[in-house]
This record gives sequence, C-alpha cells and structure tokens, in this order.
Amino acid sequence: MEKFLIDENRVSTVLDNYRRVKENVRAAAVKAGRGENDVRLMCVTKTVEPEYINPVLDSGADLIGENRVQEFLGKKDSLHLEGVEKHLIGHLQTNKVKQIVGEVDLIQSVDSIKLAKEISRVSLNRGITSDILVEVNIGLEESKSGTTLDSLNELLCEIAELPSIKIRGLMTIPPICPEDEARKYFEAMHKAFVDIKAKKQDNINMEILSMGMSGDYEAAIAEGSNIVRVGSAIFGARKYF
Repeated sequence: MEKFLIDENRVSTVLDNYRRVKENVRAAAVKAGRGENDVRLMCVTKTVEPEYINPVLDSGADLIGENRVQEFLGKKDSLHLEGVEKHLIGHLQTNKVKQIVGEVDLIQSVDSIKLAKEISRVSLNRGITSDILVEVNIGLEESKSGTTLDSLNELLCEIAELPSIKIRGLMTIPPICPEDEARKYFEAMHKAFVDIKAKKQDNINMEILSMGMSGDYEAAIAEGSNIVRVGSAIFGARKYF
C-alpha cells in the first residue's frame, strides 16, 4: 500500500486558516451584539484527509460536518473525535439512514416527511433519539433539496409527531449571490426561526439556526446564525476524485 505523505506546509496553512476563521466568527458574533462564544464554528471535512483534519481537532475544534455517509464512515476511525460533535450536513437518501443513525450527533438535512419517518423508524428500533434540523430551500432552487418556507410549518408539525426524533432547529443554503442579497435570505430564515420558536410547540425546538459557509458566514452571523459551516476557508479548495 502506498504510504500517504503529509504536506507539513499544508498542515501549517490549515491551522492558520482555522485560527483566522475562528477569530472572524468570534468578532462577527460580538459585532452582532452576541457573546463571543454564541456562534459555533463547524469545520466541514468533505474530501479532506484525516491527516489534515486531526491537527484542527487537536487545536480545539469541537464540531465537524460531513456531506456524505460513506465518506464519514470510511474515515471516522482515523479521526480524533473524543469530545467532538459530528453532524451530517449533506443530502441524505432514505436507503442510507440505517447506516448513519447513531453514528452522528445530529442530521442537519432533513427535507421531507418520508426521510423523517425513516430516521424515526430506525432510531426507534435502536432505542435512541435522533436530533435533526429541517432543511429549508430558501431560494426555491430546483437543484437544491429542502422544504419551502411556505411548507415549513406543516412539515415541522408532521415530524414533531414522530417517535424517537427531536427537532432542534433549521438549516439552509442560500443561492450563490452578492452578500447584500444573501443577507436578505438569511434575514428571512431568521424571521421564520424566531416566529416558530415563539409558538413553543411540542418537540419543535428552535435552538439551532445553521446557515453561512466559507463565502458568507460573517453575513449569516449578522443575521442570526448560530452555527456556520466552513470548509474551504479552512482546508483549502476541495479535491474531487
């Protein structure tokens, strides 16, 4: 087997990037009138080798996100995951639910009652409760998954009735657009988040608003996000094989 050669310069760059992004997140939270630790930084590890993830985890990162079930399962045993929260953030197919339930702490990308029912079924069979976020397609893009804002309340109420599943908030990915336009999408999401939270419905807990990525996380924080999902700004441009 060919030995993997670690690029020490890349390790150094990744750590510098992580520290810079972490400070930017802290500063953006304070600027938005919140506590400096009120916004969590998720390190998105899609296509990144464990050798470049572990130095970040060893430096204090406590939240990672993976897009694909198979990729996460394939490298989780090589990661330094003690004390680290793991989220699945990519589109989840119903036939992959049984592989990921119980392996991550939260599934951020629940976009249909069909998927929620399968997560509930598998979780119930395993005697656990799965935490989820409901994904909203805020830009109504055909290429993206997620429910619409108009259908959000109905979907939340349906999911809330299911056993062994706990709704903890919302997630979104806005269209690629200028920052001022992105802020309008983030603002609309935050409004929905606050409105739903005010209803205090059973099993609909609006604790987490996950929005903002490498190119727009500071704008998302300004509009109320409390988890930002940052990959390329930490680990560099993704490599697809």
